[in-house]
Amino acid sequence: MPTPVQPYKVTMTCPVFEPGFRAGGPIRSVAHIIDTLPNDVDLRLITSDRDLGDKHSYPGLSGRWVDRGNSKIYYLNASSRRQWFAVWKRLRADSPDLLYVNSLFNPRFSLVPILASWLRMIRPSAILIAPRGELSPGALQLKSVKKRAFIAMWRYLLRGSKVFWHASAELEAADIRRQFIGASVVVNQNQSGLPREPLRPVATSTVAKLVFISRVSPKKNLAAALEALQRVEREVEYDIYGPIEDKEYWRTCQRVIDRLPPNVRVRYCGELEPSEVRATFATYDAFVFPTRGENFGHVIAESLSASCPVVCTDQTPWTDRLAAGGGIVIGNPIVESLSEILSSIAGSDSEQRLAARKRCGEIFREWRQKSDQLSIFDAVRQRSMVRREAR
Repeated sequence: MPTPVQPYKVTMTCPVFEPGFRAGGPIRSVAHIIDTLPNDVDLRLITSDRDLGDKHSYPGLSGRWVDRGNSKIYYLNASSRRQWFAVWKRLRADSPDLLYVNSLFNPRFSLVPILASWLRMIRPSAILIAPRGELSPGALQLKSVKKRAFIAMWRYLLRGSKVFWHASAELEAADIRRQFIGASVVVNQNQSGLPREPLRPVATSTVAKLVFISRVSPKKNLAAALEALQRVEREVEYDIYGPIEDKEYWRTCQRVIDRLPPNVRVRYCGELEPSEVRATFATYDAFVFPTRGENFGHVIAESLSASCPVVCTDQTPWTDRLAAGGGIVIGNPIVESLSEILSSIAGSDSEQRLAARKRCGEIFREWRQKSDQLSIFDAVRQRSMVRREAR
């Protein structure tokens, strides 16, 4: 009889997961990884029992293991010693082949598992870390002192040959190597699970309709878009969707909104469920997103899939696609460049904006046809084999 194939055991940590949605793209990245696992991968995900910013846990999930396909998900109350102990006992018994940590700066879901491995409380054969954009220059500028202290600690803890890094693009791989010289980086693009065909664009009103769909936080840089709108002389609408993650930053944005000229109408429209995002993008002429940095940018892919051109900085992996017709890349200085771009969009007619949306959909179709690839777990296993053979 043939020897049965031994499962490849993965323990994954992620600060927030479904049914939560406020953490945005990383949730969808992890969900797609789980839902498209290779058949021989046995995965356990440890995540929070509540959404980002929530004080209350998901009903009926705290302290429970939940099946999802071939995976099991544990919803942890990080304040419960009993639950921490239960998780540790399970992981200690499982003896994972891979510890896969999503996020670099989360004390409970990054630091704790890495320290547990370093102290031999759990003994994974290898460690994979996905910073999820946290090492981009723009992200590191925010709370920089604390983050640099974390990085110094990581450099000490993550020495050794069994540590790998997951980058979603070469841009993020360069960010990782800039902070961790000699890092072994596996570049594996996030997969979105989006349909292969874009939504068919339809003409909007005579007034240009712009949108922002993301977390309201300094990293997403909404204030830059609002400041740029101060210089737009034509009539334009800008709708904002997303959770207010940083209330002080939102107050800063509101002060800018209060100074906008009467030809610019800005509305905060609340939060969207993930299932509503694509259809919402389809009703706008452009997604204005002056982000400080994205490792992938699921929301950019969603906008393109809705034939909604993206106006974005060059701090994402999408620059070439946007320059080819998926949208417009913001230059420097950001506010000055963006004000010129928005003035141009506001001054265009509905037919011109519709043509731009059609081109955007074509760019998405081209990208989507080329986006299928090897699973991150197969990629890490291949890299591990190469390392062993090189010794």
